[in-house]
Parts: sequence; C-alpha cells; structure tokens
Amino acid sequence: MAPVGVQCLFHEDKETGLAEACRESGVPYILSTASSSSIEEVAAANGDGKRWFQLYWPEDDDITLSLLKRAKDNGFSVLVVTLDTFSLAWRPADLDNAYIPFIRGVGTQVGFSDPVFRSKFEKESGSKIEEDIVGASKSWTSQVFSGRPHTWDQLAFLRDHWDGPLVLKGIQHVADARQALDAGCDGIIVSNHGGRQVDGAIGSLDVLPEIVDAVGDKMTVLFDSGIRTGVDIIKALCLGAKAVLISRPVIYGLAIGGKVGAQSVMKGLLADLWQSIGLSGISNLQECDRNKIRKVHYPGDRMAML
Repeated sequence: MAPVGVQCLFHEDKETGLAEACRESGVPYILSTASSSSIEEVAAANGDGKRWFQLYWPEDDDITLSLLKRAKDNGFSVLVVTLDTFSLAWRPADLDNAYIPFIRGVGTQVGFSDPVFRSKFEKESGSKIEEDIVGASKSWTSQVFSGRPHTWDQLAFLRDHWDGPLVLKGIQHVADARQALDAGCDGIIVSNHGGRQVDGAIGSLDVLPEIVDAVGDKMTVLFDSGIRTGVDIIKALCLGAKAVLISRPVIYGLAIGGKVGAQSVMKGLLADLWQSIGLSGISNLQECDRNKIRKVHYPGDRMAML
C-alpha cells in the first residue's frame, strides 16, 4: 500500500482503518508523514502487520531524528524517503477548490504528536499547538514542504540514524538510480508521484526497464504510479520490479466503504493477479520476466512520437 496522505478526508476510518485492513490482507502498509493519524495509532491498528514509514524530510535534524525514533520504536521496518515533494506542485484543481487541508491542521498529526516539534513550537510561539492550529500548521508545513530539497550528501545523515532498509521514492532516471546505490540506499521506487507533481513527467513504466538494467541486480527496485489491475502488476514485475505500490484503487475503496471497502479492493487485486498469472501460463512470480510481455506500438503511438 503506497503512502497516501490525509486519509481522513476519504473516510472516518482513515489511516488506522486502512492499516488494519492491510494487516488482515497481508499487504505491507506505508504510512505517509502527511497522515491524519499518529505513528503510534497506526502501529497499534496494524498490530503484527508489516509496515514502513514514508518520510517527508523535515528541515530540522532534531525533528527528523524524533520521527525516525518513533517509527523504529513502533515497528516500522523500512524508511521510504520521498524525493519529489519538498514543495507541493502547481495543482489548479486544488487551487480552484481551496484544497489546503494542512493549514487547518488536517494531515499534520504526525507532526502535532511529535514531542520535539511540540516543544520547539511552544518555545518559539509561546502557545500550545491546540491554541494556535493555523500557526502550528504553518510551522509544520515549513518543515516538511520547505521548498528546499535535501542533497545527495545529506543522505549519510539518514543512513547513520536508520538501521533498517532505506528506500528512495521518486526515481525516474538511471543516473539518479545509480547515485542512490552509491549513497548506500537499499532500494528505490520508480515513481512520478501518480502524476501529481510534474505535469508531463515521463510515465514510470517507460523508464522502469532501463533502471532495472542499470541497478536491479544490486538493489531492490519497486514500482509505483498507475497500477489499477492484476495484469498491471504482472507487467511491472515482468519489466523487473520486485513489487508494486498501490494507491488510488484502494483509496477509492476506502472512500466508498471504509476499511472494508479498502480490503475488498486489495483482495480483488490479489485475486485478479493470481487468476491472470494462471491464465497466462505463468507458474509463479519468479517466472514473470520480459519473455512474457511484448510492447506493441499502435499507429497513434507512432504519430505521438513524431
């Protein structure tokens, strides 16, 4: 399950309900920093399930260390660092609808529940978070969406303070994949953030094979963006991804039916995957390779490339 922020907007079951559904379905859950539930609440709901923590990397090292400690103490085994959202993209639909949940303290629970952030905010503002939600929201978003990207050399800080697997999300270029490997990362997620960050960005599936060819034998390559069906999963696996991340379909299920709806979508995707594998004459996931697929160019595709 890909990291998706502000899940309370879709259903009152929010992150805790989805984390519970993932545990029951055997699907690893990735918690977004932009969550409407705390790290501790999600861990309790996920129980003995597998869970990873996605980091929108704060500017303040003390706050970063606090988030890492809380994640580790609460059983989050993998750190996923999103690279492409140090600033929110130009999103006209969000502007048209005045969609700014963070400014109202929605999707900020990871920060608002953090003892280091709370202490620093209270010291700087003279107010408790609950007394100044707007001010606290501005302070938190200035940390995680600062507009200033971290640099490759700063990854050593995370590597030194996180003793589990470290994965970079948002890789779209072979050179960046190689640099992630050189920086000591254990894995990468080939992703364009579901098309929400850079208008006209290359489709993740188009670049997946060349990234796998470059680093796939040395680190784990995962795939994200655009998975809708079991056959989509098979295509990504055949192109070399070790696993895929799902977001929109499960969130649609969450919006319609809460955690039960989300679980229904996950079970349906898994059923579709295994049924389609069998019907394709593939015995197991290990047999998913490039011999099983063919890229077909249609006339419209050729015209589009001219």
